[in-house]
Amino acid sequence: MTATITTGNPRPAAFRAVHTVPMTATRRSFLKSAGLGGASLGAAAGAAPLLSPAAAAAAAESASGSSGTVPFYGAHQAGIVTPAQDDLQFAALDMVSDSIGDLRNLMRAWSAAAAKMARGELIGPVRTGNHPPGDTGEAIGLPPSRLTVTFGFGPTLFGSGGKDRFGLRSRRPAPLVDLPAFVGDALQPDVSGGDLGVQVCADNQQVAFHAMHELIRLAIGIATPRWLLAGAGRTANSRRQPLPRNLMGFQDGTANIMAEDAAAVDQFVWASEPASPAWMRGGSYLVARRIEINLKLWDSTGLGGQQQTIGRNKLGGGILGNVPPTAHILLASPGRNHGQRLLRRGYSYVDGIDPATGGMGAGLMFLCYQRDPRRQFIPIQHRIAGVDALSVYIKHVGSAVFACPPGASPGAFVGEHLLG
Repeated sequence: MTATITTGNPRPAAFRAVHTVPMTATRRSFLKSAGLGGASLGAAAGAAPLLSPAAAAAAAESASGSSGTVPFYGAHQAGIVTPAQDDLQFAALDMVSDSIGDLRNLMRAWSAAAAKMARGELIGPVRTGNHPPGDTGEAIGLPPSRLTVTFGFGPTLFGSGGKDRFGLRSRRPAPLVDLPAFVGDALQPDVSGGDLGVQVCADNQQVAFHAMHELIRLAIGIATPRWLLAGAGRTANSRRQPLPRNLMGFQDGTANIMAEDAAAVDQFVWASEPASPAWMRGGSYLVARRIEINLKLWDSTGLGGQQQTIGRNKLGGGILGNVPPTAHILLASPGRNHGQRLLRRGYSYVDGIDPATGGMGAGLMFLCYQRDPRRQFIPIQHRIAGVDALSVYIKHVGSAVFACPPGASPGAFVGEHLLG
């Protein structure tokens, strides 16, 4: 990898995002009374003309900043309030070792490798003769592409099935609860749960893949992948970003918590005492939900029906004049959820053919960060599941929750205050 900067990111047609600029006109009285904000599979507000490809590229370049690098070390882990990148690799891993020393060494190795890759550096030698290279090499010559790596600890790391493998049961944060069953859940164990969660984001597919490849390789003998999903077509979480459209054709991200809104981030995203222990102060709790979209059914629904389901105009993004009581934007709004909000970093995915419908197997990797899932995601999802008009078209098939510790200082590793 090098430190040179490139723009643009060739990708398969299915993942080419259609961007619009943030909307400037809203139905203010409705927003004021409802406090609208996306919370589940959400369509973002927006009422602006579509950008030309050149204008969209310029806006994307502006949003990515000039350096192309996001420091790994800091008070908070990168990849949470970082303006969302174009590409995602997400993996959950299970520990195969019961040694806390192995867990500690893994987090140390992962943190060091992530810091190097974020700077655009190789993690090991590549001219090794008859020995395996120390870096897999697929990112050689590519820029850092704003790579971020975010680590989380799942509930099972703190004990499960009556076993406390690592002696961490007493240090499990109270907000790190097992997610309850929600109406309409169709969860599959092979794409749910995990001892460790790893979120990799970048503005280049291959850079993101390389980082995940290396992290999984470094874990061999200590942890094994449980499930893995690649995504693209991000949800906007910065006012510097153009609004993308999700796979249902609606703009996504306007009602999200924005990275520039420090007060909202402090209130809704960062964990703090007394609800969370000291080792989680400045961290956040991640809920990950794999949501299948029945595109065949959605595509056969008239434009009016689609707009009534979401509560917005599909092309312009404005709020409908008469929002139905079951519209997604209404039920998922802070005004209907005691003012609670989530920081969403969702990505679309494509996964072959859906055997049930014969259509494209596609959906949303819904990722949301929060201060306390017991007060945010869980009650919000309970209120909308099965009631939201969108429920007809979507199905939650994967689920996981992770405690993402605060960031690390140079020479330290993520989770050090927990693992010692």
